[in-house]
Amino acid sequence: MGLFESVALRTVQRGIRRLSGEKIPTIAGHKLLYTCNLRCGMCPFWRRPDEYLLSLEEEKKMLSALEDFGISFMGFEGGEPFLRKDLPEILDYSHSRFHTSIVTNGWLLKERLNSVKENLDYVFVSIDGIGKTHDRLRGREGSFQRAVEGVKAASEFLPVSFNTTITAENSDEVGAIVNLARDLGVSVSFQVAHDYSSAEKKSPSDIKLKEAIASLLEMKKNGAPIVESREYFEAVANSWYNGVSWKCKPWLTLNVDPQGRLVLPCYVLKEYEGSGKVWETDLRKTWKSVEWGLYESCNKCALSCYLEPSLFSWGKPHMVKERIVDSMLSYLRS
Repeated sequence: MGLFESVALRTVQRGIRRLSGEKIPTIAGHKLLYTCNLRCGMCPFWRRPDEYLLSLEEEKKMLSALEDFGISFMGFEGGEPFLRKDLPEILDYSHSRFHTSIVTNGWLLKERLNSVKENLDYVFVSIDGIGKTHDRLRGREGSFQRAVEGVKAASEFLPVSFNTTITAENSDEVGAIVNLARDLGVSVSFQVAHDYSSAEKKSPSDIKLKEAIASLLEMKKNGAPIVESREYFEAVANSWYNGVSWKCKPWLTLNVDPQGRLVLPCYVLKEYEGSGKVWETDLRKTWKSVEWGLYESCNKCALSCYLEPSLFSWGKPHMVKERIVDSMLSYLRS
């Protein structure tokens, strides 16, 4: 069975199970390691030592367990995923089972692209400002140039998007980042910096963030290549500035730490603390045991991997087009 057919089948199976009220995730994210070759001030993860890394066989066990659970979309991140020497083999195993994407800082993307391009459906490259702003935030001179070179190389073969974290230092550059993405023929995804306890506090001020969100919403309405929906920016603004919360559905997204442990209830609330090997866990039973209703009005983060699935509605044609139809067409063209 091909990838498209298997993903479609799991989508149908999930739909049937959800009719009974069962909460089932669609998306999985996995940090392959915490180690990174950059030193971003707002990131807590490179500061954590890797206890150990999963072997290739353990990675396969983990991915098979997620496949059995009904996951359709698999995203890899770090740390820096390209520091894993066995990344091509991991992606090969994933790509035959899931729509597979990766988030990278881009430093090694160009030189390792040929080894992974056949087993990826989407690439996110971190761009957190223009030139020196990016280098300062990323803690390494030359990282902007390396990331842009990686974007140019990868976009010859794959859909590519900038992955931009809005901080106090770059909130004034969101328009320039969108323009750069347009010039390079790629899209851009925006996240708002979250102040983790073990990282530098880099989140923008209320006023600066409100201005950035309003600017991005207007650009989105005017056709800018921004990944997030109009509803995403409206939900963040309404929640943080107007007291109107959005209903989070964290059960739609599952996360796995570098040791193969399940992260609950979400990416942020326990700062990515995992417990229990995924392949040794009864995932269906565990998922049913979580009191998801406790987190519906959390609204503490603006991570699109939670907010966008929570906002998605089949009753909104433009969301169906962006999230379903355009994704299917992109896959069929590849």
